[in-house]
Amino acid sequence: MTRRSCDPPSVTTKMAALRSCGAFCLHLFFLHFVSSESQSVFRGESFRRKLSVELNPGRPGPPSPGGDLMHVRAVGLNDTLHFLFCSQGAPTLLLVHTNSSSSTVEVDWPQFLMRNVSGSLRVEPESSILQSNAIVFSRLLEYDDVNDTAKATSDLFPPYDLQDFTWAPLNLSGASALLCGAAATFDNGSLCLKLTVFDSEGRDQMLPRLLHSANSSQLEVWLDGLVPRVSRSRFLLELQAVGGAYPLSRVEVRRSIDDEFTPTIFKVLQWLPALNRTSHGSVFLQWKPVSYRRSPPSVEEGSPTRSSLPRPQRGEEALSALITAFYAEPETFGINVSFGISGEPFYGRSRFLSWTVLLGVGTPPMDSFSPMVLIMMAVGLGTPMMLLVLGGVCICVRKRASASNYEPIN
Repeated sequence: MTRRSCDPPSVTTKMAALRSCGAFCLHLFFLHFVSSESQSVFRGESFRRKLSVELNPGRPGPPSPGGDLMHVRAVGLNDTLHFLFCSQGAPTLLLVHTNSSSSTVEVDWPQFLMRNVSGSLRVEPESSILQSNAIVFSRLLEYDDVNDTAKATSDLFPPYDLQDFTWAPLNLSGASALLCGAAATFDNGSLCLKLTVFDSEGRDQMLPRLLHSANSSQLEVWLDGLVPRVSRSRFLLELQAVGGAYPLSRVEVRRSIDDEFTPTIFKVLQWLPALNRTSHGSVFLQWKPVSYRRSPPSVEEGSPTRSSLPRPQRGEEALSALITAFYAEPETFGINVSFGISGEPFYGRSRFLSWTVLLGVGTPPMDSFSPMVLIMMAVGLGTPMMLLVLGGVCICVRKRASASNYEPIN
């Protein structure tokens, strides 16, 4: 009498199993491509602000040669962000957050142009103001890096005070503005700042490709064509953060394992209020520690930056007409951002330098793995496991098929 230990699976069953596995693999790859396309379509559509732009709001008569004031009003559901960009004195970007969707900016121009009258620029109603902070680009410093240490010590040249620059009129394009100027001692070249205010979440297409939200603006700064004083020149940029109740007084470093959007850069720096003075919706300044020696920027021309610790400043508020006009008794902290490290080319090689920062309110945006990368990781890790499972199934099927042909002797 013949007995079999198990019935072998039919050929139809085997083929069905293989077809199912193949369909599963194709489905994973389909999800990968669909996700990579859809994320660019749906990103940031959940919240959008309504932007309106005005140059020199309410100023009568022709523009004065002293500089311009740009006002971008970003209205949300029940709040408003007022971005004020001014070239009267040192270039300044002021961000005021209110809890009203109808708050406005009022300027007393005769007093504002005097640059020494507090209260000549107001946000009304004053009771609606939640937060206000400003960033002032105060000085450009150059030093002779004789020993190629990229450390500015006693070899600093007399600084370029940005309040003394001659600034061209603001060049507006939508919610962006370009400001360029030069010092009287410049033989050639210029310093430019480009402000862009955003109405929704997204990411800049140019390196360092900072992630932004509808609560933020971006400032790109570049030095182009300036003839250095010596062949081994390097530069620093001095910034001042001015605020009322919540001044920016500490720099926090956030690290990541992801450099998908800014290759070779694994950290982000954030200039924030003190921990015991932080409120929901505080203002922040954010940047990645990289500058670029060419335009357009590329990974090969990237150069690290370093920043000093924030230090209290006294008597510096008069550098900016906007600060004097808006604040009565502000608190000011300053930092220096240095460009380049030891062993890298000096400024004179390309005579170009660019750096980008983000000024906003609320939770600073943070990079995370994109859906495309997550699916690629899932497919990369899941495929070997699936092959192991399929291999085990095939071995089992073959063993069962061999065992089914064996007839024991009674």
